[in-house]
Amino acid sequence: MVGDLFPKARVHVSSLARIPGANRYFRYLAPFYPRAFESMDLSAYDTILSSSSAWAKGVRAAPGAVHVCYIHTVSRFVFAYDEYLGGFGLRALARPMVDRLIRWDRAAAQRPDAYIANSHVVAERVRRYYGREAEVVHPPVDLDRFSLGAGSGDYLFVASRLLPYKRIDRAIDAARLAGVKLIVAGGGPALEALRERARGSTTTLLGYVDDARVNALMGNARAVILPGEEDYGLVPVEAAATGRPTIALRAGGACETVVDGQTGLFFDEPTPESLASAIRRLDDHAFEPARLREHAVRFGPQRFIAQVSAIVQRVRSERDR
Repeated sequence: MVGDLFPKARVHVSSLARIPGANRYFRYLAPFYPRAFESMDLSAYDTILSSSSAWAKGVRAAPGAVHVCYIHTVSRFVFAYDEYLGGFGLRALARPMVDRLIRWDRAAAQRPDAYIANSHVVAERVRRYYGREAEVVHPPVDLDRFSLGAGSGDYLFVASRLLPYKRIDRAIDAARLAGVKLIVAGGGPALEALRERARGSTTTLLGYVDDARVNALMGNARAVILPGEEDYGLVPVEAAATGRPTIALRAGGACETVVDGQTGLFFDEPTPESLASAIRRLDDHAFEPARLREHAVRFGPQRFIAQVSAIVQRVRSERDR
């Protein structure tokens, strides 16, 4: 999508990208990320737009340059400390390293001239943990990736990275309780544990699948499930782009992308029982695919480009005064 939004863009990677297994074991490279980003030479640029969930906000801009950070979340090791430590095998040994990252993160968070948050949930988190204000611009959905489906399948669908906080376990348990089929697409470190949990149940875990198959599976599903609290939650918008509703936990960014009763349903308690109850309430004929697609179009790339560009230009003008 970067190529579509910025056709002249070139990608430069840090030296960490050349380490064998870096993509798979990226979490264990965390101690090296601050130095990798701070060492990037941005001296030739007077305007920097970073996209950050942890590290990119820490780049060092040249004197007089403007740095606007589009932030997807406050670093998880800051607001979800114990959860982040759980990703390391030796928690006691990892704790001093994570404490150092937190000190770096809080200092680095003061470097950007302005923040744009991907949701009101994240904007509030930026205010609470960094003491900074952030305007909200919802991320774009790549509409060209998705087409209207028939919704003719007999299953519910989850598309997600398989990480503990995504709460795919909740979806598996709820599908079992509701007696419905569930298909889960996505890879991640929790895959084998989730396959074991789903053994003998109504759930099938496919592992990684490509975009074309995600589009087909999503478009044929009765509905898409978002079982955990998300910082933003792009999946409900992607589901709407295929004409399918979303069943989501009433928390986090989903409250900004799901319209209850129009583009999906909410469940209120973070339990399999509450999700199973929402699944039973699902009316397969209550959601008009064309209206769902119209909802997704509101989150299209051109709207995103216009809003972000206006904010960057305003910050640049304020700096130049």
